[in-house]
Amino acid sequence: MYDPLLHQSPGHGEPYPDSYWADTLYKGGKSSSPKSNGTAALETDIDVDVAIVGAGYTGLSCALHLAQQHGIKAHVLEANQTAWGCSGRNAGFILKSSGRKTYPSMLKTWGKEVMHGIYQEMCQGVETVNGLIAQGIDCQQQSSGFLKVAHKPAMLNTLIKQAKLQQEMFNYQVEVLSEQQVRQQYMDDRNAFGAIRYHDGFGLNPLKLALGYQQIAQKAGATIHTSSPVQHWTQENNAQVLHTPKARVTAKKVVIATNGYTPKGFHPLIEKRSLPVLSQIIVTEPLTDAQLAQCNFLTSNVVMDTRALKYYYRKLPDNRILFGGRGAITGNKADDPYYANRLLSVLKTSFPPLSSLKFDYAWSGWICMSLDDIPHIYQDKDQQVFYAMGYCGSGVSFSTQAGKRLAERVAEKELPNLPLYQTSLPKFPLAPLRRVGQWGYFHYGKIKDTYF
Repeated sequence: MYDPLLHQSPGHGEPYPDSYWADTLYKGGKSSSPKSNGTAALETDIDVDVAIVGAGYTGLSCALHLAQQHGIKAHVLEANQTAWGCSGRNAGFILKSSGRKTYPSMLKTWGKEVMHGIYQEMCQGVETVNGLIAQGIDCQQQSSGFLKVAHKPAMLNTLIKQAKLQQEMFNYQVEVLSEQQVRQQYMDDRNAFGAIRYHDGFGLNPLKLALGYQQIAQKAGATIHTSSPVQHWTQENNAQVLHTPKARVTAKKVVIATNGYTPKGFHPLIEKRSLPVLSQIIVTEPLTDAQLAQCNFLTSNVVMDTRALKYYYRKLPDNRILFGGRGAITGNKADDPYYANRLLSVLKTSFPPLSSLKFDYAWSGWICMSLDDIPHIYQDKDQQVFYAMGYCGSGVSFSTQAGKRLAERVAEKELPNLPLYQTSLPKFPLAPLRRVGQWGYFHYGKIKDTYF
């Protein structure tokens, strides 16, 4: 599997992985590719005002907002297929969150005003997604609700404190559920010892969401070039020149929207400033009515637990269960069946009546971790190269907001005075050892989740 820390290209025209999301669009995900969606490989040299590298949520959102709000018709360059990376592989959770930094930590580091500003940006991220869906995107949106479940009894008190804090800080209404309420009213998860429930998270089909963004962007005047990897990048006469297999793009401004799929050595502005981490997902065979009843699986709300190494799941519209967690550390281990089988084993401990359940799909994808646990939207000193990266596994909604903010920055508009927008991604110290640190954190997480 493509590994961003080792490889200098994610490929050229690669098909979608054999995922559940790909099969909702094209039968036999690996052997199919998009048809009649108005994209094509770039074959002639072009001069453009703005080139965007990466046709995921960030790049597509940037392109559509540039066109709709600023009258700038960008060209998007995608190495493989639209949303081939994390935008087409994630679990489809729309949440008011991004990054791993907690609000109490933000309060301590930056003060109340900045903390509230960041919270408002996360809220606007969900509003931005909802606004785009309202433009006609059919993405299998499910009923609203997000359950954060305590994976051990002691963690329920932690969740209750978190709920009270959010109510006090943001007037954010959070419902506290006992173990019995969770199991009787939502699902009989034997690993759930109570929960807090937010009323405004929801699940959807992430690949259909991305393709909906593409249609809006194209309608507004943006151009999407798939099968057009940037293989070489130079600067000539104060312009950025992007070399693809068959053509050159000369651009006044370039947006890097590759996040966890950014190739090794792609551009000095982002070198050594992120850690790509594999997330693994399985989707089971459809549950029968009897199995659903045995598990009292009543909810389609999205669910996440309190482990350091989190598990997350949801019931899909066709009664399959999507279940996810951490994957391998390196790309060459990504397809090891151990990781998918481990997820299925954990799922069965939550729902013992599903002891004979099998999965029909298993895939993995790279998320992008930042050193300081928050995403950053930034640019070079010449205002020619821009990026948004570091969503830390919680970026389905905020990446869309980041694309909107990127468009404003490219159009030379002022952004809110927040660390998200005013500071660059920090460099990782001892960057060649990033994966050693990741390995250590995974082992720490196992011990913490089990014993503390």
